[in-house]
Amino acid sequence: MNVKLHREAIRFLMVLVAFSILGVIYTAAVYIKNGASVYDTVVMSLLMLTVGINAALPASLTLCLLYGQIRLKKKGIFCISPQRINLAGQLNLVCFDKTGTLTEDILDLYGVLPCEKNCFQDIILFTSSNNLCWCPILQAMASCHSLITLDGELQGDPLDLKMFGGTGWEFEDYKAKIKEDDPLNCCAMVKPGPNAAKAPVEGILILHQFPFSSSLQRMSVITQIIGESNLTVFMKGAPEMVVRFCKPETIPDSFSTKLDDYTVQGFRVIGLAYRTVLKEGLPVFSDIDREVVECDLTFLGLLILENRLKSETNSVLEELTEANIRAVMVTGDNLQTAVTVGKKSGMIPFNCNIIMLEACEPQKDLPASVTWKCLTEIQANGDHKDKESQCNFGERLINIPTILGNLHFAMNGKSYQVLTQHFSNLLPKILLNGTIFARMTPKQKSTLIEELQKLDYFVGMCGDGANDCGALKMAHVGISLSELEASVASPFTSKIPNIECVPLLIKEGRNTLITSLSIFKFLTMFQLIGIVCVVFLFWRLTLLGNYQYLLQDLAINIICTLTMSLNHAAPKLAPYRPSGQLFSPPLLLSIFMHFTFTLIVQGTAFFLLQEQPWFSETDVFSACLPLNYSTVNITVTQPRHAENFFTTTMFPVTGFHLIISEIVFAKGKPFRQPLYTNYLLSTLIIIQVAIYLFILFADIDSLYTAIETVCTPYYWRVNILIMVLTLFFVSYIAETWFIDNRELWLWIKRLFKYKSKSQYRKLQRKIQKDPEWPPQNRTDYAVQNVSEGDCRIVVCNNSHYSSVPNSEKESEQL
Repeated sequence: MNVKLHREAIRFLMVLVAFSILGVIYTAAVYIKNGASVYDTVVMSLLMLTVGINAALPASLTLCLLYGQIRLKKKGIFCISPQRINLAGQLNLVCFDKTGTLTEDILDLYGVLPCEKNCFQDIILFTSSNNLCWCPILQAMASCHSLITLDGELQGDPLDLKMFGGTGWEFEDYKAKIKEDDPLNCCAMVKPGPNAAKAPVEGILILHQFPFSSSLQRMSVITQIIGESNLTVFMKGAPEMVVRFCKPETIPDSFSTKLDDYTVQGFRVIGLAYRTVLKEGLPVFSDIDREVVECDLTFLGLLILENRLKSETNSVLEELTEANIRAVMVTGDNLQTAVTVGKKSGMIPFNCNIIMLEACEPQKDLPASVTWKCLTEIQANGDHKDKESQCNFGERLINIPTILGNLHFAMNGKSYQVLTQHFSNLLPKILLNGTIFARMTPKQKSTLIEELQKLDYFVGMCGDGANDCGALKMAHVGISLSELEASVASPFTSKIPNIECVPLLIKEGRNTLITSLSIFKFLTMFQLIGIVCVVFLFWRLTLLGNYQYLLQDLAINIICTLTMSLNHAAPKLAPYRPSGQLFSPPLLLSIFMHFTFTLIVQGTAFFLLQEQPWFSETDVFSACLPLNYSTVNITVTQPRHAENFFTTTMFPVTGFHLIISEIVFAKGKPFRQPLYTNYLLSTLIIIQVAIYLFILFADIDSLYTAIETVCTPYYWRVNILIMVLTLFFVSYIAETWFIDNRELWLWIKRLFKYKSKSQYRKLQRKIQKDPEWPPQNRTDYAVQNVSEGDCRIVVCNNSHYSSVPNSEKESEQL
């Protein structure tokens, strides 16, 4: 959008250049017709060419971004790409990571659910006075992590720190021999601390780590209990990933049910597993592949952690919803946990329709499939009795799927990947109401952002981890809540440790964007007012004086460009976005209207002046005499080039018109605070008006001489004041009641049946006409037609979710 804005600005400047070229032709024709010298003709033509382009425009827009950057810095938001500030003002969708972003960084240990002989035992709750006894689960918690010591302090992932802290064990660096003939190797050792439960060992050596990877969703370590010869491999990670590496006979039949029991309550669940390996025959650790040791594991149980919402999350998401800004969760956590957090945070209202999507890769004789199932039915089929997590929906809500808040799709990364590969025609429809994306890898997060951008959403991303770097960089606006890896990839880094920074950034982005457009309009009108003035004056072969131009530039142009950007953002997000286009109808109409007012008021003053009885082109001192002088003692001097009635009239008219444009374009609500809150600009405008009123009505001979004006009758000066006051009221009413009247523009759009050209709007209109959307209680199959090379979908309506249609009658081609 920012590149588009710059491109439109260049096109707009080309229009002003065209005006200047026409002005050059006009100037040359007028001066040649009046017999002016070639020198005067060329000089005045070049002057007309320079009037059309305002040299302050690039610096003014840059200064606007600089002021916005400074205001963000004061609020604790640092920016390394100022051009993205304007983009923040256009955001209509924000993706959030979950852990550390929507929820607290620090996890609280809730308990462990041990497994023995493929059966879950009673849960062991963590309390301040309860430490685990010696068992494989304790060994896994004490050793399966990637913690290090730095300056005597334990550093690492918050989850690892919390898990290790719950054991009561201690961590220290150690040197040990893996085999008798091997040299000493640096490794880590964990041992029971003074507050830990008694253990029959001196400690555990952590000999080698296979670090955690977001794409693999697991980590593992090779350990050795001091005094024993065999090695032990421990694994921890996403439960559904860990069980893939476990022996089937060690996995409880109730695994899925128990996992859902805790994830649906919003707990974060970690799977634990282990195996014993012989030291002999094992290759050197630096050469060993993790697949060699990550197999035939014994399932140990589930580690359950409590991840509370940050106190600011609900209010921020509510504020974004009221501003019609979509919120989407993109996390690496469990799907049920993510859905529960989405409900508790208000991202998913409780009176809504949630459809879980589960997509499967093609198998032997089966094509890729996607199953659509309401969350309410999932919970009804299970044993969950939590009424808060159940939603009952009527047909009324289901039939209006495109209205924000009534329909939400939820899926995991695997399903998303299958949809992108085999159901690309369905993906845009799903993304239109996709709210929860769980178990997403860093690459999948980036591609999701890209797919949303293809629908013409302006996408923001807020996260705090290294796995968010790609998405933070891909989004129009990336906001990092961490000062580590994520801050390098993100254009914005917040010291505010919660998502309150998101609405603050959007408010400032809207403020900066609307200020940029206002400055552009003012500087454009500054040039157009100057061009019209020069056109009228050149008709009489005259021009404003040097000091008159200097006063306009110093007192109005420079002051406005330096201070118009000082307005702060509005305290509340408006329920709509500012226009980010220079060629939008309101902006073009605004400039056209004010340009028309310029022609009218300057033309009226120019021609009405020539009808006055005291007007003379040769005797410029005939209108009135200086005070305390008589006609006897006046020494008539030769008037300078700019000393005439034309410049004396046009100078205050154009000056007041510039001040009026300054006031009218320095708009406040709904995206900026009002003009009067900009104390510096308000004070300077008052001084500008006072200066021009003083010049208009003061009868001081030295003042006339200094600024190259002549005396005119008081009634004519009053007429000039009446003209500019009329111009002010007309301009203000036109800008406020017509140009900024959103209801009027919406009525005009309805009158002319204008429809948004954004892809997501087109898709919404298309879906509203589809009575079968959203699909429910059915499975769709992708069928590849080799001869035509296209992909079509076969739908199976089946409440029991059979894997294939039973007959041709049950299938329906879409």
